[in-house]
Amino acid sequence: MQILVLGSAAGGGFPQWNCNGPNSRRAREGDPKAQPRTQSSIAVTADGRHWALFNASPDLRQQFSANPQMHPREGLRDTPVSCVVLTNADVDHVAGLLTMRESQPYAIWASKRVHDVLAANSIFNVLNPEFVERRELPLGKPQPLQGPGGTPIGLTVEAFPVPGKVALWLEKLDAGPGFGTQEGDTIGVKVEQPHSGARFFYIPGCAELDQPLAKRLKGAALVLFDGTLYEDDEMIAAGLGSKTGKRMGHMSMAGRKGTIAAFAELGVGRRVFIHINNTNPVLIEGSPERRSVEAHGWEVAYDGMTLEL
Repeated sequence: MQILVLGSAAGGGFPQWNCNGPNSRRAREGDPKAQPRTQSSIAVTADGRHWALFNASPDLRQQFSANPQMHPREGLRDTPVSCVVLTNADVDHVAGLLTMRESQPYAIWASKRVHDVLAANSIFNVLNPEFVERRELPLGKPQPLQGPGGTPIGLTVEAFPVPGKVALWLEKLDAGPGFGTQEGDTIGVKVEQPHSGARFFYIPGCAELDQPLAKRLKGAALVLFDGTLYEDDEMIAAGLGSKTGKRMGHMSMAGRKGTIAAFAELGVGRRVFIHINNTNPVLIEGSPERRSVEAHGWEVAYDGMTLEL
C-alpha cells in the first residue's frame, strides 16, 4: 500500500494568500527552510493504478498536476482516482470536489451527516449523479471501498467519530457550546489493504485524544494526525487570529494536554503531523519547535511525501 501526501497544510495553505506573518513571509520570499505547502489531502493505492483520494482540497488541480501518479493515463478523459473519502465538510476538504465536476465517473464516500451537508448546498449539484456516485460510509464498520459501478480497489476503510467541531461555515452561534455539532461531522479513518494486512490511521482534524480514540490507536504502525497548531493560543499570540486551537476543534502539538504528550504511551510506530497551519513554527526547518517534535519521534508531512506499508 502506498500513501501519497498531496497537501500537508491546513486551510489557506502555506503561505496563506493574505497572510504576512513571519512564516508565510519567509515562504513567499523563497526561504528554503520554509517550504510552501498546499491544503490537506492524501491519496492511497493498493495496486498503483486505482487511487482513493482522502479529502478534496481547494488546491486539488495544482496537486494533481504536481504528481504524475494522478495524471490521466488512457483515452481523452481519464483519472486514476476511483473514489473520494471525506473526513468532514470543512471548506479545505470539500471545495476540491468542484474541480472534479467534468463528467468523470467516481464515487464519494462520507458520513451521512457530511452527505446531508453537501446535498443541502446547491453548488455541489454540479456533480452530475449520472457520473458521481454518493455512498454513505458507516461508522464503526469496515467498508470495502469501491469506485464507479462498484469496482473494488483493494482497500477497506473503517470510519469512526472523533472529537471535533462542525465546519466553520456551518456553525450555529446560538446553538450552545457545540456550535450545532452532530455525530459524523468529524471522522477519522482506518485504511487497510486486506491482501497484505497493512493498515494506517488518517485523522487530519481532532479536538481531543479521548479514551476510545487512544485505545483504537494503541500499537498502530502509522498514524497521520492533526498538526494544526503547535500551541493552543498560537494564532492569538501572533496577532493573526482570535481563536484558540481548541475553539477551532484542533488539538495542539505541545503542552501537558497536547498531542505529543497524549501519544507518548500509545506505542505508535510512525507518527506524522499533517494539516499544519501557516502560523505553526514547525513549518520552519531547524526551528526549536521542529527539533522538539522530531526529538519526540514525530515527522512533519510535506507535499509529495510518500509512505509505504
